[in-house]
Amino acid sequence: MVIAIIIIILGAVAIPGLPISAYPQVVPPAVQVTANYLGGNAQDLEKTVAQPIEEQLVGLDGMLYYQSTSTNNGQLTITITFQLGVNPDIAAVQTQNRVNVALPRLPPEVQRQGVTVKKVSSAFLMAVGLVANDDRYDSLFLTNYAQINLVNQLGSLAGVGESRLSSQQVYSMRVWLNPDKMTKLGITATDVSTAIQAQNRQNPAGAIGQAPTPNGTDFQYSVSAPGRLTDPEEFGNIVVRALPDASLLRVRDVGRIELGSQSYAGFSRLNGKPSANVIIYLAPGANAVQTSNQVMSYVEELKKTFPPGIGYVIPYDSTMFVRSAIHDVLQTLLEAVGLVILVVFIFLQNWRATLIPLLTVPVSVVGTFALFPILGFSINITSMFGLVLAIGIVVDDAIVVVEAVQRHIDDGMSPKEATIRAMEEVSAPVVAIAFILAAVFIPVAFLGGISGEIYKQFALTIAVSVLLSAFSALSLSPALAALLLKPRKKSTGWISKPFTWFNRGFNWTTNKYLSTVVFLIRRSFIAVAGLVLVVLMTGGLFKLLPTGFLPSEDQGAFFVSMRLPDGASTERTNAASAKVEDVVSKIPGVRTSFTLGGLDIATGTSNSNVATIIATLKPWDERNTPET
Repeated sequence: MVIAIIIIILGAVAIPGLPISAYPQVVPPAVQVTANYLGGNAQDLEKTVAQPIEEQLVGLDGMLYYQSTSTNNGQLTITITFQLGVNPDIAAVQTQNRVNVALPRLPPEVQRQGVTVKKVSSAFLMAVGLVANDDRYDSLFLTNYAQINLVNQLGSLAGVGESRLSSQQVYSMRVWLNPDKMTKLGITATDVSTAIQAQNRQNPAGAIGQAPTPNGTDFQYSVSAPGRLTDPEEFGNIVVRALPDASLLRVRDVGRIELGSQSYAGFSRLNGKPSANVIIYLAPGANAVQTSNQVMSYVEELKKTFPPGIGYVIPYDSTMFVRSAIHDVLQTLLEAVGLVILVVFIFLQNWRATLIPLLTVPVSVVGTFALFPILGFSINITSMFGLVLAIGIVVDDAIVVVEAVQRHIDDGMSPKEATIRAMEEVSAPVVAIAFILAAVFIPVAFLGGISGEIYKQFALTIAVSVLLSAFSALSLSPALAALLLKPRKKSTGWISKPFTWFNRGFNWTTNKYLSTVVFLIRRSFIAVAGLVLVVLMTGGLFKLLPTGFLPSEDQGAFFVSMRLPDGASTERTNAASAKVEDVVSKIPGVRTSFTLGGLDIATGTSNSNVATIIATLKPWDERNTPET
C-alpha cells in the first residue's frame, strides 16, 4: 500500500509541470535567416544575397532542407528545417556561424542593416489585437504603441517562443525627394543620404576638466552635445551643399520630411477596423494553456495603463481547442472509470470485490504520469486517449486476483491463506499478460518520423499503465484482498432479484455461445469462410475510407490565405482582402476576423500581394445548428 501511495504521489506531482497541447511536438525545429536590401528587387536579392548565404548552408548538421524566398520589397527570408530531435539552440548557433562566413560577400547596404539568425516556432499560439474605440488613433499609432509596450514584453514571458507585429508600420522619418528640383540643382539621392548620415548621428563631446588639467581644477563636467535628430523640421535643416555665395542648400529645399511609417507594405484590421496585431508563437515543449493564461493576464494588467480609447481583443487563441479537447478527454476518462466499475460490480456482485479494482486503477493511471517527464511526453489528446483505452485493460489484472482469492475464500480458506494460494496460481499469468501487451505496444515506439512521434506517446502510455497494473496486481491487489474479502453470503430479497435475472441471462448467453463454438468446430469450413469474408471486408474498407495524417476537427477557427498575381500592389491587396472580410463576416458562427495584410502566415514571408484572414468561430456550444 505504501508503494502504491508513493506511485500516486509521484504521478500527481508530475502532472502540474507537464506541457499541455493538442498533439505531441511533431513539428521539426526551424531556424530563420532574414536580410534586408533596401531598394533591391527579388532578382538583386537572389544574386547578391541569397546565393552567398545558401552556399554556406549546405551541409549543416541535421538539416533536412531550406526554403529561400526573395521579395521585391527587398526582404530575403531563408527558413532552414532540421530533423526532429535536433536542439534548436545548437542549430541556430551553427547557422549563425555559416552566415558569418558569407557576410563579407554581401553588399554593404545589407551588412549595415544586418543579417538576423533566429530559431522560429511554427506553433501559432494566439494573437493580441489593439483596437481604438474612436477615431483618435490610427493603425500607425496603435502599431507603435504595441511595438513599445507589448512585443518585447510578451516575448519575454515564459513559454513564448516569439512575439512580433503582423505589419511593420512603426514610426520612421520619411524623406520624400523631388526629382525635378534635384535635377535643376545637380543633387543626387546619394548626396542627400550621405548628408543625413553625416549630420544625424550621436556626437560624443567628452568632458571639461578631465585630467590632465591645470592645478586648481576642482570639477569635471561631462558635455552633452545634440545627438540624433528627432523632429521633421530638424531633418529639413540638414545641409546638403554649401554654395559659393555662402548660401546653404538644405534637405527641405529638395523634398519634404514627415513622420510616417517605416514600411507601408502591410496592414492590419480587426472586424474591418484598423488595429495592431501581435502574433505570439509557442516555444518548443512549452505548456500552451499556461502560456496563454500568462499572456492574457499580462495584457489585462497592462490594460490599466492604456491611453483612453484603446482596448484589446484576443482575436485568435489556439488553446480554445486544446482546453475543450482535454476537457472532453478527461470527461471520457471519468466515464470510462465509471463504466468499468459498474461492469465489475455487475459481474462480481460484491462491493468489497469491486472496491479492489477501483483502488488499483488510480495507481496505474495516475502513476503513468510520473514517467511522462522522463519520456518527454506531454498531456495531449494522443496520450490521454491512450489512458482511456488503458483503463479497460489495467482493471483486468485486479479482477483476476480478486476472483481467484474469492474462490478460495468461498471454499473455506482464510483470506490470508486464500490470497497466498491464489497468487501462486495467477502470478505467472498476470506477468505473462503484462509482457504480451507490452510486446504489442512498445515496438510502435520505434517508428520514425512525425507519425511515429504521435504513435509513440499513444503506445508507450498504454504500455506503462499495463506494466504498472501488473505490478499493482502482484502487490496492492493481494494486500487489499487479504484485508477486504470475506466469504460470500447468499443475498435474499428484492436486492438479489436483478442479479438473479442477470445471472440467468448471462448463463443462457454463455450456453448459446458454447453451442455455437461446438457447431463451428464440427463445421470448420464455415468459420474459415467467415474469417476470409471479414479479411476481405477489412481490406475493402481500407481502400474506401479516406486517409489522412490526423482527423479533421473543428478547432474553432479557419484561415483564409489570399495571394494575388505577382507584382500586385498593397492597395490592390487591401481592396481584395476587404471584400473577403465582408464575405467571411457574414458566415454564420463567425465571431471575429482579423486580417494580416502583406503576411503569408503559412510560410512566414512578407509580400505586397499576399494576405491572411483568420476567422474565429463562436464557442462550440453556441454552434449547434447545421449552418454553424
